[in-house]
Amino acid sequence: MIHPTRRTATDADFTRRRFAQLAALGIAAGAAPIAASAPASASTPASTSTGTPSASRPHYDRARRLAGDDPVLRALVTALTSGSDLPDLPAPAPVKLFDNLVLLSAGWVSAMAVLTDDGIVLIDALTSPADADGIIVPGLRAVGADPAAIKHVVLTHGHSDHFGGAQTLADRYGARVHMSPADWDLLARTRPADAPARDLDIADSGQLTLGGTTIELHHTPGHTPGTVSPVIPVRAGRRHHSAMLWGGLNPPSTVEELRTFLASVQAFRGVMRRANVEVELSNHPNDHGLERAEQLRHQPPGAANPFLLGGPRTQRYMAVIDAMLRGRIADAEAPTARAVAAPLACC
Repeated sequence: MIHPTRRTATDADFTRRRFAQLAALGIAAGAAPIAASAPASASTPASTSTGTPSASRPHYDRARRLAGDDPVLRALVTALTSGSDLPDLPAPAPVKLFDNLVLLSAGWVSAMAVLTDDGIVLIDALTSPADADGIIVPGLRAVGADPAAIKHVVLTHGHSDHFGGAQTLADRYGARVHMSPADWDLLARTRPADAPARDLDIADSGQLTLGGTTIELHHTPGHTPGTVSPVIPVRAGRRHHSAMLWGGLNPPSTVEELRTFLASVQAFRGVMRRANVEVELSNHPNDHGLERAEQLRHQPPGAANPFLLGGPRTQRYMAVIDAMLRGRIADAEAPTARAVAAPLACC
């Protein structure tokens, strides 16, 4: 079981020793790209037990062709390969990905803080009250932001690694907590520890505006019944861009749920086109994201932002998810398919 990392993170804390740890794990700036995926025989079978080519193989092959040598897309293929686990990575120091967007990470799970002229919108709240106190609060202070300015906590879905610190921040700073109705209902049924009290419902394609910044919140069910994926305006100097954060990547267990997930991917691709999304974000290290954060932290001023993928590449990101999900559906529907493992109650 992966345990949350507790630390008070500042840029000064990111020592050479910690950077060496990341390098050893292959995630420091300039490290070699991670492997594309597990061997086909282990997780993306080329044939069934009768020797007939598997219906899933063309989808997995397409995903790999789309990914090519792109480390972001190759990481995505790995993350969506059956049997893959999240890497247990050291918690990095907080870093501004853009002038108004801060990454606050426990290593294996992350939150994003959107800084506005009238306060902070926090996207996800990590795993626990301890993470709120040990990562989110000091992390905001480390980048010059006041945690007391947190006005809203938007939860992408109802798993404990995303809502764990929300009630602490609501109690301390008066922040309002937002989640989809379906996932508020999920918490009501499951009654997990550290669950926030039910507060505000996120409507599909709803908007949250604070300090002149408007975040779009789109229902993308599949990972959970009410997963939400935000579209966030970000800026770097005078340049403004549109960012997306896919709310939950770990695929569900049944064919019906997988098809719901696939429909969400297809609908959100349309949202991304309309919003001219150029930036990809994730709340887990399944997209080469922590590697890119370290690259950004250490690169010289004026270098290209590694999170700014551009429109075609962000669309290809979603196309890789689409192809991998089609492969998972084909595997689940195969006559000789073994039972699909239930997803982790997280991620």
